[in-house]
Amino acid sequence: MSTYWKKRKVLVTGAAGFIGSHLVERLVAEGADVRAFVHYNSRGEWGNLELLPAATRRAIDVVAGDLIDPRSVQQVVDDRHTVFHLGALIAIPYSYTAPASYVAVNIQGTLNVLEACRRAGTARIVHTSTSEAYGTARYVPMDEAHPLQGQSPYSASKIGADKLAESYHLSFGLPVSTIRPFNCYGPRQSARAIIPTILTQMLTGRTTLRLGSLSPVRDFTYVGDTVDGFLRIAESRKSVGEVLNVGSGKGVTIGDVVKLAEQVCGVKVKVLTERARVRPEKSEVLRLLCSSARMRRLTGWKPRVTLRQGLESVREYLAANLDRYKTDRYVV
Repeated sequence: MSTYWKKRKVLVTGAAGFIGSHLVERLVAEGADVRAFVHYNSRGEWGNLELLPAATRRAIDVVAGDLIDPRSVQQVVDDRHTVFHLGALIAIPYSYTAPASYVAVNIQGTLNVLEACRRAGTARIVHTSTSEAYGTARYVPMDEAHPLQGQSPYSASKIGADKLAESYHLSFGLPVSTIRPFNCYGPRQSARAIIPTILTQMLTGRTTLRLGSLSPVRDFTYVGDTVDGFLRIAESRKSVGEVLNVGSGKGVTIGDVVKLAEQVCGVKVKVLTERARVRPEKSEVLRLLCSSARMRRLTGWKPRVTLRQGLESVREYLAANLDRYKTDRYVV
């Protein structure tokens, strides 16, 4: 464990989310002074942060607010050395229904974070992108020069946010880096995502698995490896102004994941594919396969957890927390 993060003042937006909660947990373990920005709700809930150990929760300064309110954002950014910006709307299906909300949160919210960091003189900013910004692969493996394709309102909003981050670096010298994770998965991920969808159905004893298309290829990266990528980017001077892919470099079909999950869970299932789960035809992202060569060269990062090891970890978590999942539903 390095001493880089010891007592360093850090802000994590989107801290209540899946990756955000893991990043917060890791930063606390590294000794950082962590402020967690969560979306305000009338119940006072902290999302996934509530699942962290009590000692970890006590070490976090949790602030509720809204990314689309500039004043809220400025207040949480002030006095922070490093800002990890993960706050976003991320569910692709809902972006077809409510695209304006994705523009408001993902684009305007990111602008508010960047402007607050510029005003505060923040030393390091890591902005979170998504492999969905590339759309279906035009070539593989996909490096950072791959064309950006807005194949859903969600991906278009993230492309807009990425370009704002780029513009703030080139226009104002803001020390921002963009991390572009590929298909992150792990404990605490919602059943909105494909791996929890598969495993929760298997763990409830179902013999028929309800899914969409089995042919899309994805590059799955375990959340612990992804979080390590966030830290390495923030620690590296060489990463300033860069867009950096974080992925395993191994492509698997959804059908392959089902077969491996059967082995991990010790079950055999029949898959029922349902048209309602398929994206609009031109919006479907058929293949994602990461090249993280630039990330490895600039930061020394590399993935450590295999897909089988990661599935075993998720299975153990889900088996102990099935009551938190609506297992009568599946992601659409």
